[in-house]
Amino acid sequence: MKPFLTYVICSVSVLLLKPTAAYPRSGLELGGSRARRHTTCREDQYQHGGLCCLKCEAGKYVKSPCTKPETKGQCEECDYNTYIEHENNLNRCFTCKQCRSDQEIVRPCTHTQDTTCQCKSGRFCHIDQACEVCKKCSRCAEDEVIVRNCTSTTNTECKKIQNKSDSAPVIAVVVVSFIVLLAGIIVVFVCKKKLPTDCLRNRPDRIKVEEDIQTAEDEETQRSITTNLILPQHLEDEPLAKLVPVNDDESLKRCFDLFEELDVDYHKRFFRQLEISDNIIKSKESLPYEDRIHELLNFWVEKEGKGASLNALLQALIVLNQRRTAEIIHQKALDSGHYHLPM
Repeated sequence: MKPFLTYVICSVSVLLLKPTAAYPRSGLELGGSRARRHTTCREDQYQHGGLCCLKCEAGKYVKSPCTKPETKGQCEECDYNTYIEHENNLNRCFTCKQCRSDQEIVRPCTHTQDTTCQCKSGRFCHIDQACEVCKKCSRCAEDEVIVRNCTSTTNTECKKIQNKSDSAPVIAVVVVSFIVLLAGIIVVFVCKKKLPTDCLRNRPDRIKVEEDIQTAEDEETQRSITTNLILPQHLEDEPLAKLVPVNDDESLKRCFDLFEELDVDYHKRFFRQLEISDNIIKSKESLPYEDRIHELLNFWVEKEGKGASLNALLQALIVLNQRRTAEIIHQKALDSGHYHLPM
């Protein structure tokens, strides 16, 4: 009986003395955790919660991070008037810059690019200085001449006239210019008394162009010179030959860039001639000149529908006495292969 009681007491003692606390994790497990905390992500990734998430592309921000490694979270497009230029892991976009009252917009803000501003005409701000305000361009004094005109980033450069001998070339240029102007007035007056074709035939610029054509070495140069020849009156009155598109609306839209030839002073008058309202024209003024032309021509095509044609645009130029521009666009449309003459 005693041996049995001894065995029971020993067993109970072992159970009571056995430690109940949890053993620490192995060094291998601790090392693994540390490795996860110090994971190095690639340049196109960012770390979140021990995971390497792919960055959002330019123009979007991270609305919520990824839940699986090597994937993107939820990327949301920037709101109106906000932007992000590069891929990122930001949780919001930057607010677009607003041009000051003494500046004008060169390039409007997009989701991927901030607004670009420059000083208005007649003002400047040095590009290597903090542009807090645009300064007025300087004017040259009476005893100075302009070396370089003022731009949005540089002031006017002037140079003093040293003596009378230095001013002689300037006076000579003025005198010659006056003589040329006077000669032009006389030619115009005489032209009113003669037939227009006789006057144009004898004009110095026409003779000069004809000489250039004869001395040109290749046909391409001759064609280029010929386009600058002033046509006789009876040819100017003739309508332009109708153009036939190779691919309907696609041919018309591919020729939009030709209308960048349009004189900026005739911009509004041209689109008013196309019956586009001033409100629509004004809404595109913040765009660069080339983009403005394309946007308004696209609007005109949608408005006109099947009635839109390159011939109608050329006729609008002729009505505005811009026949020269119309002829250039007419020829370039043929040369590009988007249009051909009727068979």
